[in-house]
Amino acid sequence: MASLTSNPKVQLAATAVVSAAVAAGAILSYQRLQQGDRVSRLKQSIPQPSDSETEPALQSVTRLGPLPKPDKEDEHNQALAHRAQNGDFDDELVLEQLARNRVFLGDAGLRALRDAFVVVIGCGGVGSHACAALARSGVERIRLVDFDQVTLSSLNRHAVATLADVGLPKVQCLQRRLVAVTPWVRFDLRLQKFEGSVAGLLLEGWEGDEGRRPDFVIDAIDNIESKVELLKYCHDQGLPVISAMGAGTKSDPTRVMVGDIGASFEDGLSRATRRRLKLQGVSSGIPVVYSTEKMGEGKAALLPLAEEEFQKGSVGDLGVLPDFRVRILPVLGTMPAVFGYVVANHVILKISGYPMDYQPAKARDKMYDAILAYVQASEEKIVRMIEGGRVDVCIGLKVPITPGDICFLVEEAFRGRSAITGIPTKLMLIRWKKPEGTTLVRIGEGNEEQKSSNLRLRDLVCVTKEEAVRHLKEVLLGDKSLEDLYSREVIELVEARQKEAEAYERHR
Repeated sequence: MASLTSNPKVQLAATAVVSAAVAAGAILSYQRLQQGDRVSRLKQSIPQPSDSETEPALQSVTRLGPLPKPDKEDEHNQALAHRAQNGDFDDELVLEQLARNRVFLGDAGLRALRDAFVVVIGCGGVGSHACAALARSGVERIRLVDFDQVTLSSLNRHAVATLADVGLPKVQCLQRRLVAVTPWVRFDLRLQKFEGSVAGLLLEGWEGDEGRRPDFVIDAIDNIESKVELLKYCHDQGLPVISAMGAGTKSDPTRVMVGDIGASFEDGLSRATRRRLKLQGVSSGIPVVYSTEKMGEGKAALLPLAEEEFQKGSVGDLGVLPDFRVRILPVLGTMPAVFGYVVANHVILKISGYPMDYQPAKARDKMYDAILAYVQASEEKIVRMIEGGRVDVCIGLKVPITPGDICFLVEEAFRGRSAITGIPTKLMLIRWKKPEGTTLVRIGEGNEEQKSSNLRLRDLVCVTKEEAVRHLKEVLLGDKSLEDLYSREVIELVEARQKEAEAYERHR
């Protein structure tokens, strides 16, 4: 050991190691001092509250009454936000706050995120969490659109609202709280309900950069009419949009998925939205966040409206605004947050260009293929019956129905249930009325002849497999009428569903 310590080379190496450690410690200490000095100077430069009126950074958006008098913390936050949004803020501090995102997304990804302009429509449970995540992740221009105010009942799921915010417009509440976290973020507040008539105004370019369209639109609306109008507008205008479906009555976060609206299922709001969009010619191309969780015994459900509310008059007149729900929707406070963060995550990855590889939901393609095969087989039997039992007449018979048509009829038009019993399993489609004449359409002759069925979507009904077998035997191939087998209520329901199919056929 003595020989090692007396060795000049060993002594030199040890000295170098110690010197490097001392130098590294000095550099780190200097960097910490610099950072601490910047933070200290920043805090000292914030104007102190005084009796004089502080220039507000909060945008006044409401005529419901004066803004709440800011407390000392609000005054500090507003003063800092005013400076930051006018460029008087150390960008190194911003990068330090966004350091984890920076190393994850890379410099180019974070730069794209900081340059982005995102519109959040609907600032309740889902929208508030999405907005908070975007601001904390680096998005520096956010437009908030909502007509509603913070209520006591919304505090179980809102991202940032406090008791002091009750009665404040939701858009203003978000700005008020988030400037304390990200003072450099610019908010554009719109206290307004989204409707198709004002879509162009609410989705216009950022002030001072009118030619710049939103990089992304977040749909967190819980009203079906407004939701459909927004998604249709974004689809037609080519605006990137993601839509949050129903978080109400859901409790299983592992069932929350991201997928195309044409493939979502087990979600009532998604089904209703998809059906209405398809009737307007939009069947796919819109990403949605939805839950595949099934309803079940003991689980929460939409509460019925009390009888005394019906006695007050038209139920539609009971809501705050027309077309908005008046029944209480049970919401577990954690689920809107899950939906909101999934929405924000999608937007962040898309804007930053980060690779995305979502696990698709369990496909129902095999079920649709099986239903299509059954439609084909039943049409062949009908053709043989009408054509005198000839087997060769069905060779090469084509049915003008696609798996996409099957999906629409089963999931949208018939709501995933048998029109006869309401059973949701082992579903099939079959012709409803017995044809009065031939169903065979021939084009060409000989080897070039094409044979097809004249079947239309509006001719089909969704039933269980057992019900389809009985219907084929007794109605389509037999002598019984619809009235012999089914109640007037069932017949009227089928006719109503077939009218929806007829409307959809116009956009095929």
